[in-house]
Amino acid sequence: MALTKEVTEELIQIVGRFKNIEIRTTTRIKDDGVVVADNLHRDVIKCGDLNSKNELVPTDISDQSAEVQSIAAAVWTDEVKEAYRKYLVDNLPEGFTP
Repeated sequence: MALTKEVTEELIQIVGRFKNIEIRTTTRIKDDGVVVADNLHRDVIKCGDLNSKNELVPTDISDQSAEVQSIAAAVWTDEVKEAYRKYLVDNLPEGFTP
């Protein structure tokens, strides 16, 4: 009896006007090559967050796969990042400081 664990990115999608990256990962456990368990997990990665000066701090994606990193480089243009920053600033609750 040999248990093995495989983790794969099964689906990568670009969603919305700010180009959020959704990643569906499957963790599959096999016993002698026969699948005995599957677990699906979904992550959403946005291009950044505001700092206390209302500047957009880019999301650290260095731990993501090369495929996700290349997608982020292609879709998170300066225009997308600035539009997202402006959206965040415009939608801060009154009196809130990040």
